[in-house]
Amino acid sequence: MNKDKYIFSQIMDFIPYYELNKYIEKYSGNKSVRQLSCHDQFLSLVFGQLTGLKSLRGIILCLNAHSNLLYHLGFKSKKFILSTLSRANQFRDWRIWQDFTEHLIGMARKLYVNDNDFSIELKNSVYALDSTIIDLCLATFKWAYFELQKSAVKIHTQLDLKGNIPSLCKFFRHFRI
Repeated sequence: MNKDKYIFSQIMDFIPYYELNKYIEKYSGNKSVRQLSCHDQFLSLVFGQLTGLKSLRGIILCLNAHSNLLYHLGFKSKKFILSTLSRANQFRDWRIWQDFTEHLIGMARKLYVNDNDFSIELKNSVYALDSTIIDLCLATFKWAYFELQKSAVKIHTQLDLKGNIPSLCKFFRHFRI
C-alpha cells in the first residue's frame, strides 16, 4: 500500500480551492446538487486532462476502476455515473470555470513574469490573438445553437508576447461565422 501522497493529489495541492469555492458560491454551482459537487466535477475533468482521456466515458471508467483510491485523490464521491457528469457539464453555469480560469491565469502570470525567451526587446506590450471554434452536439448543447442543426462555442485567447501565459481567455456561446 502506498504510504505517500499520490501525484494527482500533489498537483491538486497547487489549486486554490478557496477561490474555486468563491466562484461556486457566486454562481450557485452546488444549488440542488445531490451527487456530484462542482469540486468533484472539477477534479474529474482535471484527472481526465492529465491522464489524456478523450471522453467522459473513459474518465468515468478509469475513476470507478480505482474507486478505493478516490478519497486519497481528493474526491468526495465514491462512485461516478456518466449521465451525472454529463448533466453537470451541460447545466452548470460555465462562468464558474471562466472566472476560475482567469484567476489561475493571473497566478501563472505572476510566476512567469521574468521568464521570457522572446529574443526581441519590446518597449510596449505586443499581443497575439487566437480564436478557436469548438463544435458541439446540438442535441446535447442546445444553449450553444448558432446555425441550422449546429452548435458550438468560440474561445478567444490573448497572449502577451512578453510572457508565456495567456493574458485573457473568453468563451462565447452565441456567434455567427
